[in-house]
Amino acid sequence: MLENNLDSKRIAKNTLILYIRMFILMIVNLYISRVVLHVLGEDDYGIYNVVGGVVAMFSILSQSLSTAVSRFITFELGKGDKNKLKTIFSTSLIIQILMALIIIILAEIIAVWFLNNRMNIPLGRLSAANWVLQFAIMLFALNLINVPFNACIIAHEKMSTFAYVSLLEAGLKLSVAYLITATSMDKLKAYALLLLCADMVIKGIYIIYCRRKFEECRLSFTFDKKLLTELGSFAGWNLIGNGVWILSTQGVNVLTNMFFHVKVNAARGIAAQVDSAVHKFVGNFSLALSPQITKSYAMGEKSYMHSLIIRGSKYSYFLIFFFALPICLETETVLDIWLHKVPEYSVIFVRLSFIGTLCTVLADTLVKSMLATGKIKKYQIIVGTVAFLDFPLTYLVYKLGCSPVSAYIVFIAVYFVLIFVRLYLVKDLINLKPSLYLKNVLLRVFEVSLVACVLPLIIVLLQPQSMLRLFETLVVSSLSVLTTIYFIGMEKNEREFVVEKIKTRINKLRP
Repeated sequence: MLENNLDSKRIAKNTLILYIRMFILMIVNLYISRVVLHVLGEDDYGIYNVVGGVVAMFSILSQSLSTAVSRFITFELGKGDKNKLKTIFSTSLIIQILMALIIIILAEIIAVWFLNNRMNIPLGRLSAANWVLQFAIMLFALNLINVPFNACIIAHEKMSTFAYVSLLEAGLKLSVAYLITATSMDKLKAYALLLLCADMVIKGIYIIYCRRKFEECRLSFTFDKKLLTELGSFAGWNLIGNGVWILSTQGVNVLTNMFFHVKVNAARGIAAQVDSAVHKFVGNFSLALSPQITKSYAMGEKSYMHSLIIRGSKYSYFLIFFFALPICLETETVLDIWLHKVPEYSVIFVRLSFIGTLCTVLADTLVKSMLATGKIKKYQIIVGTVAFLDFPLTYLVYKLGCSPVSAYIVFIAVYFVLIFVRLYLVKDLINLKPSLYLKNVLLRVFEVSLVACVLPLIIVLLQPQSMLRLFETLVVSSLSVLTTIYFIGMEKNEREFVVEKIKTRINKLRP
């Protein structure tokens, strides 16, 4: 029990550290997005998003291996086998380097051909798009090689490292925003090149840190065939899940480009920026929670693992909903303040992307618990089959002449169904009762969402759009969501924990 309490405190501490990191990057990224959209214009901004999406399609392979590496490193840390940990790191790093070389070759053949022959690029911008593609390929390979190092930082739960490096990352990105406004060269090329240079600096720092702090982060040319088989099997089956996710995001982005103008891709890029900024809140919470889920499974602590899954799913949703509600109600005003010139479809895209995120985030800890078991074959086949429907259904609605909005509707429908599919499959892997999840997660978040919407929605319906209404909506939404979470979303022991923490903080402030 004491150890679980310490683990919970570690999760809370790491989450707080990651939130500081996220907040800094969120402000910087939103500001940079505004500057970049203004400097590049809608067409070039759309080109950058869709060309980056073409390269991201190759992450079908890389993300599968990345997930496998993170899981195996964290699992062995939970078991305390240092020699196995060293072997896992070296084997995974060699695999990632080879994979990076393979993807570079494939991208130079397939992606270059696809860009020049199938994509809808405005006249005169094809050369710049090709430059962006080359920089994006190099950036992708760099991120791939860095995966084992980041996996070690996460597995060791040294989240403060991410926070400190983020200060430098924020500074570098601000420098990029300034330099593209000052440079006389092609703005789109300059933006892609400068982002690559900034990322090289950051990745170099992570590698140096890991080599100095973690003894397993030394490359030795030992190749464990059994481990390679295990990693390959895990990554191979995980390839299905990652593949369909890439099709549902970057694949649909490319599909949208083929049916519509790059201005629509610019609107999708704006929606992705807003959604990503908010999603990082829950991503940080999930990042801090993930090692504990894997380690608790490795140590056989199923009941603690179940509590992490329930609380993780519920509070992940609440974190997203807290920000999503006021932004969805005041999307026009928020985008006007942020961008001044708002691309068409941006408002509806932002709103629907938040709904889609709320659907996917509910199942996030279920996915992590599945990965912790290592028994993923059946899960990935069934979930992958259902999730794959998103891409052909989107193609079908586009072919029938539907608007770009229809892609988000299809995504929401498919991933809502997947919540129940995942719940059914995970129950046998970790002995989690579906009724427990339905009662303590889905029912709770539904009640909170329904009740919390009432007061802020009344304000929006009764007043015309204005800065005053935006302020009122933000205040009322925040109070409404927090109050509803406390009285409806929390269990009795969770409320008692919050009250005790508040009392402790107040007592510390007293002279």
